[in-house]
Order: sequence, then C-alpha cells, then structure tokens
Amino acid sequence: MSKNSTISIEELSKLYDEGAIDTVLVCMVDMQGRLMGKRVHAAIFIDSIHEETHCCNYLLATDLEMDTPDGYASTSWQSGYGDYIMKPDLSTLRCVPWLEGTALVLSDIIDHETHAPVPFSPRQMLKKQLERLGALGYDAIMATELEFFLFRDSFQTLADNGYKDLTPISAYNEDYHILQTTKEEHVMRPVRNHLYAMGIPVEGTKGEAEAGQEELNIRYADALGCADHHTIAKHAVKEIAWQNGHAVTFLSKWHHSRVGSSSHVHQSLWKEGESVFYDADAKHGMSEVMKQYMAGLIKYSSDFMFFMAPYINSYKRFAKGTFAPTKNVWSVDNRCAAFRLCAENTKAVRVECRVPGSDMNPYLVLAAMLAAGMKGIEEKLPLSDPYSGNVYDDDSLPDIPGTLLEAKETLANSSMLRESMGDEVIDHYVNSAQVQIDAFERVVTDWEIQHGFERA
Repeated sequence: MSKNSTISIEELSKLYDEGAIDTVLVCMVDMQGRLMGKRVHAAIFIDSIHEETHCCNYLLATDLEMDTPDGYASTSWQSGYGDYIMKPDLSTLRCVPWLEGTALVLSDIIDHETHAPVPFSPRQMLKKQLERLGALGYDAIMATELEFFLFRDSFQTLADNGYKDLTPISAYNEDYHILQTTKEEHVMRPVRNHLYAMGIPVEGTKGEAEAGQEELNIRYADALGCADHHTIAKHAVKEIAWQNGHAVTFLSKWHHSRVGSSSHVHQSLWKEGESVFYDADAKHGMSEVMKQYMAGLIKYSSDFMFFMAPYINSYKRFAKGTFAPTKNVWSVDNRCAAFRLCAENTKAVRVECRVPGSDMNPYLVLAAMLAAGMKGIEEKLPLSDPYSGNVYDDDSLPDIPGTLLEAKETLANSSMLRESMGDEVIDHYVNSAQVQIDAFERVVTDWEIQHGFERA
C-alpha cells in the first residue's frame, strides 16, 4: 500500500486482518459541505456495507443546526423522512492517519425508490456538470485554497463562554511570517503530514493576512478530486485542531474588525493532456476557449453567488481594502478583482475566482462555475479588456451581490442554472437560502441590544 494513495477493498481487508484498521467512516457530503455518516466496523464494511448503506433523507434538507425546516419538496414531516442509499465510492477509500485504526470513504447519494442519483446531492451536482463538460471533449483541472482562523482555546471553552472575547492563536498579522507560524506548528505540521499521508496532495501552509489566520494549499486535481480533497482537508483541520486543544473557524467573517477568510478557486480546461486555455500566439496566452469560459464566469457570477457565499455572514467579508472582491471584473494578476488571470503567457495559464469564502461547499461552487463557463463557450461570449488599477475606487464597475437576499433572488431567477442543473435542484437551494433568511430575521442580535436598549 502506498502512503500517498487511496486503498482498495482488498488492501483494507488485509489491514483489518493485521489489526491496523477496525473502523470505517462511511461519509456523505451535506448541503453545507460537511461530512455526515456513520462509523462502521471494518469487518461489516468489507462484507457488505462497501456496496451500500442507508441514511435519513433529512441530511440533504437541514440547516447548520441540523434542524428540519419546511419548504423542501424532497422530504418533510408529511412524507415521514425516509431513507437515502449511501453508495460508497471506493475510489475515495483511504486511511485516516490522525484517528487510530480508522479509514474513510465518501459516498454518493441514491434515491431509495428509484435508485437514481439524488440530483441536489452536492457530489451529484458536480458529477452532472462534469458529464456535460466531457460531452464537449474537455476535462476540468481545479484547485482551491483554504483559509481559516486558529484560536488559543478549545471549541468547548469558546462555546461555554458564548463565543465572547475570542483570542486568535497569534497576536499579529502573520502573512508569510515564519516566526509566528513556527509557534503554530503543533497543529499545522500534523495537518500537512496527515493529509499528505492519506493521499491529499497538500503543497504547504502559510500564515495569512491577520492574527491567527492560516492558509492551506492543495495541489490541483481533476474537479471531483479537488472537491473531495477540499472537503476532507477542511474536516481534518477541525479534528486535528480539536485534538490539540484549539478551536478553528471557517466562518467567512468572525469579527467585524478582522479580515475575512476566503477559498479562491483556480480552474482550467484540458483536452488529451493539454490545456485548451493556452494559446502561445494570443495576448496573455489566452485561447478563445479561455476567453469565452471566463466571459461566462463573469456574466453569470451573480447567478451562482449563493453557492460562493452561502450564509448571511458570508457577505460581511466583501469590504473595500481587504483583498476580498467587491466588483465583478477580471484583471491580470490583480488581487482586488473578482477574477484574476494567473500564470500569464505560460502553459499554466488559468483563471482564479476570488469571490468564494471559506464557508463555501466546493462541490456546489465548482459545479456552478463549470456551468457558467460552458455557457460562455456555448454562447461564444466576448471577453472585456482586463481592468487595471484600484478596483475598489471605481464606482462605474458592476458590484457583486451584497446580501444573501439578493443572491437568493439571482439564484431563483437564473435560467442558465435551471437549464444546466434543473428546477428541482435550484428550488431546493433557493429554499435553503430562504430558511436561513427567515431564521435570522427572527433573532434579536447583540448589536440591536447594545445600540437600542436605552436609546430607543
């Protein structure tokens, strides 16, 4: 067995016989991008559960609190909350180095009655767009960056204190700072090494542009592999931080005076092992396919804003002068724009979307971006000239959607996404946005009390 690869069911069986593995995490990815599932005895997994197991269908119709809100066509109290089939994708089976005697596998979600893939399951949403892309003769190569904050205290301590007076693990901006990040190696070193050992192609970690802010970079992969790597890595960071007595958050904006955390997405299309984005004779090295693809991203980015910024909190991140984009334009190597051309005039030329926050579900974002890019190719959209200068100061540029309510409306009204993903899928996620908006509007916040208790 290679330490840098997944394992086969035969290898798992051998590891079980040797006493090295006794537990298998059979996981699915929920709407929020979290791993859900069950711990299965390895012997039973090898015997039968590697083919399928079951879960309640409410797992694709919940909020962050695991409540069961109304409004979903797929499941409800009236229908009785039945089962989905979890079908393990054995190509994702791997050992989990930070958990003793444990392996993990990701599962696809199948309808219990029709045995068809559940269309609004995040993994299936991405697979559908990859099938469409394959019909055009292309493969997608993608990479995501994960930013997050690490705190001095544990999850339990912070929760017991009502998440008041949160203290990051470091005291000052640690962007590229070696001394500061050395102090955090008891967490970040096992993150890198454990992920690499289980076949997640981690390149490295660095300090980001705030106190206690970290960035994890994972090498590019095929689009489905990229989303799988991102999801497993995010889960690993939380567990490894917890094991070391620290809390971590992927909340897009945890404090109004701190910068937000992003998850930039790099993307390019390939055919027969060659990038179809690269044209050595074209300006910037950008082929016509790349220009059309990027034009599609820009034209339809508002349509899939909800997937890039899925929570009310997500929109607090988009602030002037914070490296988070506020304008829907592209540029050449300019970190202020929503879309950045990277590796200009090289075979590695690609587009980076800087809009998504660290709270995104990568399957949804990658699926939506591919749908938009393919639409740009289909429509042969022209690409505007790149913007140069300070994007934040130009009021003539188009804004990205600024609230969850606005993003919900652009999602609901997107004919492009309804055509490419289906009405059932879009209506499902529109409802999830509305559920969150309704819940938040019922809450009296600390800000309201502090500002209005006496003065109102």
